[in-house]
Amino acid sequence: MNSLRTSIVMGLVLVTQLLSAYIPVKAAMVVEAGSGEIIYSYNENQRTQPASLTKMMTLLLTFRALQQKKITPQTLITMSPRAASQSPCKLGLKAGSQITVRDAIMSLITKSANDIAVALAERLGGTERNFVRQMNAEATRLGMSSTVFTNPSGWKDIRQQSTARDMSILARALLREYPGYYHLFSTKHFRYKGMRLKNHNNLLGKRYSYVVDGIKTGYVAASGFNLAASAVKGKTRLIAVVLGGKNAGERDALTSLLLKKGFARFANRRLIRKTLASNTKKNMCVAYVKNQKKLSSKQSGEIDVRS
Repeated sequence: MNSLRTSIVMGLVLVTQLLSAYIPVKAAMVVEAGSGEIIYSYNENQRTQPASLTKMMTLLLTFRALQQKKITPQTLITMSPRAASQSPCKLGLKAGSQITVRDAIMSLITKSANDIAVALAERLGGTERNFVRQMNAEATRLGMSSTVFTNPSGWKDIRQQSTARDMSILARALLREYPGYYHLFSTKHFRYKGMRLKNHNNLLGKRYSYVVDGIKTGYVAASGFNLAASAVKGKTRLIAVVLGGKNAGERDALTSLLLKKGFARFANRRLIRKTLASNTKKNMCVAYVKNQKKLSSKQSGEIDVRS
């Protein structure tokens, strides 16, 4: 049994060394979705611009407004001149035009539309600035201690900062608090007024030994290519966050590797826990039997004072 445990530990050390040798990004992290247990981390507290991963927070607050019935999927959002003037990626709606909350959500998830992110923020917060205050308040509530939001889209702003750790917290919050909406992140394509909007997450639906079913990509020049991905294998769900890839292909390849190694590592940890628990139970049983034998031996040697 000891040799098995030693082999597992050595294997985990080797996986760490292999992963560390192939990290061409600014930061990366893999966690178990339910508990937040860290499976792998690299510069997880290094701050950088989150780019469109920011929209995960915009969507979280949108889901909350839906849940609280402040809006419905059919609520109309009017494009302001400011929203319509946002830089790409964008849906390209003109000022004064309208879009439903449902279509707005889907355009954020697939097209990562900056104009729609601002329009949503203005509708939910009254003003974009007030909505950003709500974003930062929510980040504080969740424990995203290294995050500062300055806009709802993730458009380049040196003041807007986050970390791989904080983005993993945000992804977990979406899964935990709004499970009824999470499936939307698995949408590969969305049609809107004749346009076919493709999701930028190229890993969606790909079947390795696991399946990726969400959640968000991001890019600005200052940060590089970012991705928060959630994947399932059996009953285990992991979240991987990669920040600062040189290109989308490199980012996706590394995320796939991290998930593959992450599932293997998590399975090994469970095996170790099960082994330790089994040994502990066995040792307790042995100790109990020994104790009972001692008690029995003492009782058989006692003198009856009544005789």
